[in-house]
Amino acid sequence: MTTHPSIEHHPDLAEMRTRFERVTITPRAQAVEALALITGLYIAASPWIVGFGILLPLAINNLIVGLAFCLCMGGLGSAYERTHAMAWTAVVLGAWTIIAPWAIAGEMDATRAVVSNVIAGAVALCLGLAMAAMAGRNRDTRT
Repeated sequence: MTTHPSIEHHPDLAEMRTRFERVTITPRAQAVEALALITGLYIAASPWIVGFGILLPLAINNLIVGLAFCLCMGGLGSAYERTHAMAWTAVVLGAWTIIAPWAIAGEMDATRAVVSNVIAGAVALCLGLAMAAMAGRNRDTRT
């Protein structure tokens, strides 16, 4: 029986961690993370900011999705090497935010909810894509 060394001792692991650390300290990554946190908080509070809190199922959905988006994107700056795959979850949450008014509110007159969710969802989707793309950037992260 052959024993395999621990992954912690793999030579590529240190290089990968260093690369991910370089990605997260760039001003671009920090700006994306800050905008993502603000976007997530807006999505969570939007039913009461915009005034569609009476659509209770959609309001609860936005609260949960907004907080989940904050959690997904908030951990990226401090532990990107372990959490960068969660950026794809943030992309899905952004897409869901866009379609949620139709999926949840249905035929109700929810014009303000639709406009708010489409704009906030599009921003969230773009920020999630931006963060996910940072993992695949070239090794030269000076740009």
